[in-house]
Amino acid sequence: MKFLVTIFTTVLFFVLTTVKAQEKTTITATVVNVLSDEGKVGFALYNKETFMKQPIQAKDAKIVDGKSTVVFENVPAGEYAILCYHDKNGNNRMDFEPNGMPLESFGASNNVMSFGPPNYDDAKFTVSDKKVSLEIKF
Repeated sequence: MKFLVTIFTTVLFFVLTTVKAQEKTTITATVVNVLSDEGKVGFALYNKETFMKQPIQAKDAKIVDGKSTVVFENVPAGEYAILCYHDKNGNNRMDFEPNGMPLESFGASNNVMSFGPPNYDDAKFTVSDKKVSLEIKF
């Protein structure tokens, strides 16, 4: 009987640990300073391998009083970055001048802005089993 209790306890511990490790959470991202309510804001969630290539999740959101918010759901623990842009004309892409300068506002998690495209190391943040909320500025 003692042997069965030990086995049962070990299996239960393993199952609970595995379930805990597989928990997923949400990331709420809000752009707080959109210059107009025209168009929408496009948001993209990346990890290091997918950064500026193919987002893990992508969402658009309306702009109300200069703010736009999305919620990324079922996000496993790990390291991520969010990029976003103001799609003012609604063409579902960021527009650029012929010389490569952006025509639409953009931002990244952690709000580090420099000349050139966003950098993953500047934008990265960590997700554990707790909900994450971020404010992003253009």
